[in-house]
Amino acid sequence: MVEDKVEIEHDGARIEALLLRPDRLTRFPGVLFYTDIWGIRPANIGMARRLADKGFAVLMPNVFFRHGPIQPNGFAPGSEDQRPQLLKTLFQSLTSAQMGPDGAAYARFLSQHDGVKPGKLGAVGYCYTGAMAVHTAAAMPDMIAAAASFHGGMLVTDSPDSPHRQLPRITARLYFGHAVEDGSMTGEQIATLEQALRDWHGAFQSEVYEGARHGWTVPGRDVYNELQAERAFETQVELFDATLKG
Repeated sequence: MVEDKVEIEHDGARIEALLLRPDRLTRFPGVLFYTDIWGIRPANIGMARRLADKGFAVLMPNVFFRHGPIQPNGFAPGSEDQRPQLLKTLFQSLTSAQMGPDGAAYARFLSQHDGVKPGKLGAVGYCYTGAMAVHTAAAMPDMIAAAASFHGGMLVTDSPDSPHRQLPRITARLYFGHAVEDGSMTGEQIATLEQALRDWHGAFQSEVYEGARHGWTVPGRDVYNELQAERAFETQVELFDATLKG
């Protein structure tokens, strides 16, 4: 496994990122991996490593670069008292309006890397960045072949730039894996998203993972659900195998 630290120039910044791929001798299909709200840390580096091991070049950018550089254990709060303010700060450091342009910059960087096979890319987001995977697909319809969201929040909002309103711009195959009892993506919002997906007439799948709460895919979190996390992993591998390995 090859793991390189790289920098992406965008929006006046040099954004730290990790690029993982099985070896240096082969070019692999590219996948953008967007972390959950707590940023890059050992747990999701391990997730990205597993995906790369399936035959992909996986780019994990510090999507919260406006908040600060990569930290050894991510951006998790030091205490529960700090959690609400930190969440607010992280949300403000990556707005819906920034997700598309940022994602486009990451996609262009990945597509031009000499370790990446020519062709279309995939994108996957977790938690807050499930929306970013959608915005990236909308911003780069000629480049993104597949996008997945796991326990994605705020996929349906009242805002004109709500992710579900971006569907007419998207040509990618989409996958949504929802959590149960998720305050950031309620049953009503899931129903609204799925109606928008049906009206879109594109290729998609949307399902709720039984017994899996928001954040269930990330090892080490108190809501981690190993059985459903494995199912989510295999689902994204199947999605990217089908759309990127032609």
